[in-house]
Amino acid sequence: MASPQPIDSYVPRESNSDKNGPMVEALLDNIRSTYNVGSMFRAADGAGLQCLHLCGITPTPENPKVVKTSLGAETSVMWKYYRNSVSAVRELKSRGYGIFTLEASSRSQSIFKLDSTFTQKPILLIVGNEICGVDPDILSLSDKVLWIPMHGQKESLNVALAFGIAAYTLQYAYKDHST
Repeated sequence: MASPQPIDSYVPRESNSDKNGPMVEALLDNIRSTYNVGSMFRAADGAGLQCLHLCGITPTPENPKVVKTSLGAETSVMWKYYRNSVSAVRELKSRGYGIFTLEASSRSQSIFKLDSTFTQKPILLIVGNEICGVDPDILSLSDKVLWIPMHGQKESLNVALAFGIAAYTLQYAYKDHST
């Protein structure tokens, strides 16, 4: 397993995204499935996210099943491992990240109804465990709690699919595409 590295030990990679939108990174809080993690690496690469912060029981790219699903995206997306997700969130928040957690709760607002005022600082998108969701202590640290509106019988999407929708929405929906 990779040793945790200090947050400031890397320089964010140049992304293909527009320069006038928010920088987006993500934190995976105790994701169980190697296949979900691999899919999230693929989505992070496609959306141009800067880094994935893998926490708790979340498998790392050292697991061959993550590599099998990520199809090489684990080599193009910076990642870090932390034992404790709450500590990682506190550290990133202290560094000026806006904490945006994807979780259905009484505080949640639709991800499609965000205003563009949040684009002034880097965003940390957080998704949680497939069964338990996001740690309640992380919810209390969150600047925004977001949900994806559901119109069917189910109340939520697979975490990797929801992550992909949220990553692309935060990375691209509020950018000026006229240039």
